[in-house]
Amino acid sequence: MALLQFNSRATRRATETAQIEAFLKGFSIEVMPRTAEKIEDFRALLPERTRVYIAHIDGTPIEDMVATAKRLAGDGFRVMPHVPARLVADAPTLADWIARYQGEAGVDQALLLAGGLAAPRGAFENSMQLLETGLFDKAGFRRLHVAGHPEGNRDIDPDGSDRNVMQALRWKQAFAERTDAEMAIATQFCFEAAPVIAWADRLRAEGIRLPIHIGVAGPAKLQTLIRFAVSCGVGPSLKVLQKRAKDVTRLVVPFEPTDFITELAAQKARHPAFNIEAVHFFPLGGIRASANWAAEHAARPADQT
Repeated sequence: MALLQFNSRATRRATETAQIEAFLKGFSIEVMPRTAEKIEDFRALLPERTRVYIAHIDGTPIEDMVATAKRLAGDGFRVMPHVPARLVADAPTLADWIARYQGEAGVDQALLLAGGLAAPRGAFENSMQLLETGLFDKAGFRRLHVAGHPEGNRDIDPDGSDRNVMQALRWKQAFAERTDAEMAIATQFCFEAAPVIAWADRLRAEGIRLPIHIGVAGPAKLQTLIRFAVSCGVGPSLKVLQKRAKDVTRLVVPFEPTDFITELAAQKARHPAFNIEAVHFFPLGGIRASANWAAEHAARPADQT
């Protein structure tokens, strides 16, 4: 009996490992210019052709963004800078940013989002307005990602519903259908799989078929994750961290996304049409920690466009 139980556990672990490896193929990671400066050689950390998002935080000069994009592109990575609508002064400024990313770094991908400001600095308030300019299409950008919020977003829907968020996603789905843009939804990080699965299934049921790149917080101290989760408006799944925080003995041990990834990977294995197609790491505990965790759990990365 003991041998059968051991074999069963071993088989289950092998299945989980294979599912996680498959789920992590083609993962992406996010950096900022100031965090990227601390990494001497990204090629020693990330698989070739990994998609690297560059977060554009308020106060970051466009020169630093473009320089980081140029460096990463030169190292063979697929670079996807954030373009936060509320930081863009006007259409000529947007055109200039696009031209600089393209001309100096060969960038043809971008994540379009509203940005973290409460009010716009210039002419744009949301990513839909950026898309409507036609400037990305005119410049030949092949891939455009937009933001997703599995747990809602109080900045967009102050009443706690997801009415405005869902309306925006329907608009973006329609935009993808009438243009040649390759689009996907890159989400905020979450910590609980069940609500994410329900959200993804709901999008599909409502005709929103954009592929989902699910946000995952990389390994970090629990206190760090809680701080970021609160500041970024992470909702119900925050209770996963709060429950763990009650165990004092676990406060000094980095929290890892293993359980979250395992459940999502199993869902993908059971339902291949499940619309989460990739994992996007937020390296809240440092780029090296996330890259090392991914390297330990991922198989060879898939070639991605």
